[in-house]
Amino acid sequence: MRSGLPKVLQPLAGRPLLEHGIAVAESLQPNRICVVYGHGAEQVLEHFQGRDLEWALQEPQLGTGHAVQQAMPSLQADDVVVIMYGDVPLVRATTIENLAKAAATGPAILTVFETDPTGYGRIVRDPAGAVSAIVEEKDADDDQRRINEVNTGLLACPVKLLGPWLDALKSDNAQGEYYLTDIVASAVADGVSVAAVTADSSTEVMGINDKLQLAVAEAAYRERTAADLMRAGVTIIDPARIDVRGQLSCGNDVLIDINAVFEGHVELGDNVTIGPNCVISNTRIAAGTTVNANCVLEDAIVGENCDIGPFGRLRPGAEMKQNARIGNFVEMKKTVLGVGSKANHLTYLGDAVIGDGVNVGCGTITCNYDGANKFQTVIGDNAFIGSGVELVAPVNIGEGATIGAGSTIGKDAPAGDLTLQRSKQITIKGWKRPEKNKK
Repeated sequence: MRSGLPKVLQPLAGRPLLEHGIAVAESLQPNRICVVYGHGAEQVLEHFQGRDLEWALQEPQLGTGHAVQQAMPSLQADDVVVIMYGDVPLVRATTIENLAKAAATGPAILTVFETDPTGYGRIVRDPAGAVSAIVEEKDADDDQRRINEVNTGLLACPVKLLGPWLDALKSDNAQGEYYLTDIVASAVADGVSVAAVTADSSTEVMGINDKLQLAVAEAAYRERTAADLMRAGVTIIDPARIDVRGQLSCGNDVLIDINAVFEGHVELGDNVTIGPNCVISNTRIAAGTTVNANCVLEDAIVGENCDIGPFGRLRPGAEMKQNARIGNFVEMKKTVLGVGSKANHLTYLGDAVIGDGVNVGCGTITCNYDGANKFQTVIGDNAFIGSGVELVAPVNIGEGATIGAGSTIGKDAPAGDLTLQRSKQITIKGWKRPEKNKK
């Protein structure tokens, strides 16, 4: 990968390659998941720290058969083990489930048909069509190289059969490695039939070995995700220009415009519209809300029938109640904007609790940080905050209060009254602007 990051930690759709495989395995609720690791061990272990995984170190790394041997102490004799690969991120859970079911009494291999099988192990079948061997390309003869059914590397097998076959593996091949695929020949020699499950496409089982293949997989993942969303009723203006880097759930009649990026866990309610060029992370958006163009939402909660942007930003802890609005170049952080309240232009609201029916004028800011500590601003229901106001926290604005434009408010403003703070306006007669010295 030409990177300081181990291959299995390279990001695909915002998650490490290995995370995709683990997520598929977890979805099938196995008895245990054992990860065999080697290159970049320290980084891999650190990334998955705290996860319910078992780990087996492969050192030295002597091939796929040798890798599986390292995991055998973690397995029980009555288990069926499914062997997956950390650099094969697009395999579907249904495919793995079918593979496991096919291995009830003997080994099952996952195969795929390739137009160009170069580089893959070939599936050799006997005259009756049964799998008789897997031959790696470097060890294949000319006839075998013409076979276009190839091995994906994914395999399932009862543990009680797999153990003895692994122990019998030899490394007398072109690579000098212990091939897991050689257990197929052992099974045939022992009179145990080998099942073959065929993957739907080569894309599903593609391995990642460089940044070009990573980009191809990213595009395939994007296409698959968009197709799943559209089948579920989501309108996507251009399926090639949506990125889901996590989990996106959508209600009915959701519309997503171009270049939308969804990260982490995002929920969109019925009739939500996402405009172009938006980035939405770990956010819940209720029904009927419109997010206009070029907005960024992170760790936020948005109520029903809200309107955001264009160029709006919700930072962590921001919450908009129903029918609230923030307009262009408005930023909220750790702030609640009440029912029907609005901040339409060029405003920063941080560490604030804003009641219902409040109007926040253009250019208003809550001065919440003194250089060491954060303080809260509280604005009561139906207050009116004029344009260009600075609210110096901690401060409370009473219910129905009006704050005059251009004021700097550092003391509590009483309910129902007009509060303003302005210096006296003066005009200096005869004043002239300074001029640059002539050269």
